[in-house]
Order: sequence, then structure tokens, then C-alpha cells
Amino acid sequence: MFTWIQLKSLLFLLFVCFGASSSNVATTARCEYYNDTLCQESKQGCFETQECEQPEPEKRNHCFVLWQNNSMGKPYIKLKGCFLNNIDCYDQPKCVEKREEPKKALMFCCCEGDMCNRNFTWEPVSTHSPPSVPKPVTNISEDGLDVMVYTLVPVLILAIIIAAVYWFYRQRKLAYFNELPTIEPHPLPPPSPLMGLRPIQLLEIKARGRFGAVWKAQYKTDTVAVKIFPIQDKQSWLSEQEIFKLPHMDHEDILRYIGVEKRGDNLQAEFWLITAFHEKGSLCDYLKANIVTWTELCRIAETMARGLMHLHEEIPANKADGYKPAIAHRDFKSKNVLLKSDLTACIADFGLALIFQPGKPCGDTHGQVGTRRYMAPEVLEGAINFSRDAFLRIDMYACGLVLWELASRCTAQEGPIPEYMLPFEEEVGQHPTLEDMQECVVQKKMRPSIRETWRKHSGLVAVCDTMEECWDHDAEARLSASCVVERVALQSRLLPIPVTTIRMSPLVGETPHKESSM
Repeated sequence: MFTWIQLKSLLFLLFVCFGASSSNVATTARCEYYNDTLCQESKQGCFETQECEQPEPEKRNHCFVLWQNNSMGKPYIKLKGCFLNNIDCYDQPKCVEKREEPKKALMFCCCEGDMCNRNFTWEPVSTHSPPSVPKPVTNISEDGLDVMVYTLVPVLILAIIIAAVYWFYRQRKLAYFNELPTIEPHPLPPPSPLMGLRPIQLLEIKARGRFGAVWKAQYKTDTVAVKIFPIQDKQSWLSEQEIFKLPHMDHEDILRYIGVEKRGDNLQAEFWLITAFHEKGSLCDYLKANIVTWTELCRIAETMARGLMHLHEEIPANKADGYKPAIAHRDFKSKNVLLKSDLTACIADFGLALIFQPGKPCGDTHGQVGTRRYMAPEVLEGAINFSRDAFLRIDMYACGLVLWELASRCTAQEGPIPEYMLPFEEEVGQHPTLEDMQECVVQKKMRPSIRETWRKHSGLVAVCDTMEECWDHDAEARLSASCVVERVALQSRLLPIPVTTIRMSPLVGETPHKESSM
């Protein structure tokens, strides 16, 4: 039996050990931050101090370094920063890479402690264990043995208890990250924006918009797109997340969502939206540099309208997914339609989108949002009926303008194909004011001009009719997205009649096309 003094000593040791263990749960408040691309491009992210996010209960903060040795063996740093809860980083005071042959020559290390990633090393551990060295044997007297028994037995019992608790604690942690931070497999979104930062390298800016810049970026072997929102546009970042995380949003004609991250802190904070990357870029940029065939026009128009139809559609809950409400895009334009490698389209940029939950008001207090050039007459007038159908019809007006852009660059028209122009560019120029658009669209009821050569092609004439019905001045007369899908799909299956045939013998039962008065 232990004496009271020995028991008090044991309790004190338990308190000290467990206190030290629990204090390690929330370690590392700051890490050295470095981003090679940002540092080279804008001289930002060059060996700064990053304040790590407060970890969730039972998780830890770490620091990491991702680097590569050049041909001379000198380290070339790619990324430094905070990293959340990797079990291999537990209780590592120094940042050390121990692998003998790091994959693809990229080296990674992590550690715990304030600014512990300031220094880092590569110390490969050999797979061959060194020969064991026999330990010297010493003689112990009986009195010494008694002292060792009474002294070491409590410590041994304490060590066994601590080892058991620590083993149980580590077992609970196996569900968390056990390697470099990884992108969640699609379509499951990350649990929260506060997860560990992924080592993503920004390569080049592909576009700049109202809410920030879109970068082409590298994550491991994958190319991804990173849309970076400044701190003043955090609400748009939150709105896009909310849309992407709705049930049934995993659709081939909607931009594929990967995850979100917050980088930096305070006024230097940036908010990242990580999505699939499409090399061809936006439809607007593609049409500036390329013309499209009749088949390509149909493919782009049908998939674009199908994506808009999916967005507008209410989908009931099923066994796999919950209920998807109707969504209005509110900034539909050719810049927000992306083209995949096979020239199918997907819709992007949901920073202004509205969700229509059943029985709830839309909650919008300002209807005059979006891009002026694509604003419907009722938006320009400030006379919106704040209902679901009214907002969906506003999207369809813009859809008609995008169809016009496609037709203007299609090889199916007779004669030379004109240079690309934005809708109303001929009427109001490249930088119209709100007053310019109000006068043009509302007062004069003008629409982009439809060339006579378009109407000499049996397919294009149907597209012209469709775009005119989409941009009708009367919102209630506009086509729905599903109707546009049906019309374009029908035209794509029909064999276009040669222009000479149309001139010589009109279609049976065809009525003369009536020019729009708008």
C-alpha cells in the first residue's frame, strides 16, 4: 500500500501530466506565411505572420511548409502557413521532412508551436535500423532495490495510465486528416470554411470581375479555379457557398464546386471559392476570338438553357438528396457562362442569386442589381414585382441577349461574319450609363438588331424567334428556360435546309416571318 505522502505525489504527477497534455490541444496561434505566386506577382504573402483560426474543440493548429529542392539542393519554398489537425504533426516542435524519396520532389513538413515553421529541414530516416548496442549491467543492492520499487512503481503505474489515455485519444483522432490537406471528393462539400488550408499554388489571373479575381491554380496534380473575394465582398462569397451547397446542385451544366477557404486575417483577409477549371473560359471571351458552327451553337445554347432550367426548377426531396428550391441567377450574361472542352456550357457566378423557399418572402429590398447591359425593362424602370416568377423572367430576358451573341458569331449565316459585339454595343457603346439603357430599352423599346442573313437559314430563323420571345417587353410573355431547351434541342436534331433551297422553294405551310416592333 502507498503511504499518504506517496499518494499525494502520485495525484500531483497525474495533475501535472494531464494538465500538460490538455494544454497541447489548442497549440500554435501564429505561423509564418508565404505564397510564392502572390509574392512574385504582387509582393504580398512574402514571409508574413499569419494568425491561425481558433480550432474546434479537440483539434489542434499546426504550421506547415511545402517546398522543393532545386538542382543544387537548395530549398525553393512554395507555401507556408497554418494547417489544421494532422495527427502526424502532434507534438512536433520542429518542421522536419523525414521521407527518403518525397513524391514528385515536393517536400512537406509540419510542426506545433508559435512560428515553428520559420525554419525547416530534410532529415531522411534510413529504412535500415542500426545494430543494437548491448547495455552495461550494473549491480544493485537490496536497499537500493527497495528504494527503486517504492519510487518507480507509482511512476510506472502513472505511465501506464497516461499511455492508455493517450492511445484512446489518438484512436479518436484517426478520423481526421492523416496526410497533406486534401480536397473533399465531389460532390461532398467541406464541413466548414475553417478547415485546414490546402496547399494551392496560384498560377495566373484568368478574369477580373465586380467581386474579385479568378485564378488558374494548381492543387497537387489537378488544375482548379480559385475565385478570390476581398473582405468587402464577403457576403457574395457566403451567397455563392449557400447556392452551391443546396441539394441537387451537382449538375453537369452548373459549375462544379470543390470548396471554400479563408486566407489571412483582419483587413488582409481573402475569401477563396474553389471550383472546377475550364480552359476555354467564358462564352463572351470565346466568341471574341472564335466563330461557332451551327452544331456548336446548338450544343452551347441547349446546355446553357438546360443549366438555367435546372437553376429555376424546384426539385422535391428524394432518398439521396433534400428539397431544392427555385433559384434566380439575377446576373445572367455571357461572361457568367463557361465553356467546357467539348463546348458544352455550365453556369457560374451566383453572388447575386436569390433562393425562393416555399412560404417565405424572397427578402430582397433592392431589385436593380446585375449588369446594366443585360437588365430587363422592368429592372431598369425599378418596377419589379417581387415574386419568384418575376425574377425568373428577368433571367430569361438576359438569356435572349446571350442567344443573340451566339447567333452573331455563327457560320450558318450567309456572308461575312461580323466582329463580336456585346448586346446593345451598337446602340449605346461599350460603357452605357443606367440612363442610356433606360432610354434605349424602356423608352425606345429597342433590342439588338437581327440581320436578314440570319433569317435565310432554317435553324437560325428559329433561334431568332426564340430570342425575340425571350426578350419580350411584356415579362409574362417571355419563354421559360425549359421551353428554350425544347426548341433548341428540336432544331439541333433537324437537318438545316441549304440556303439556296430556301430561296427557291419555301417550306410547305411556312408563314412569312413578322418583324418584331421592338
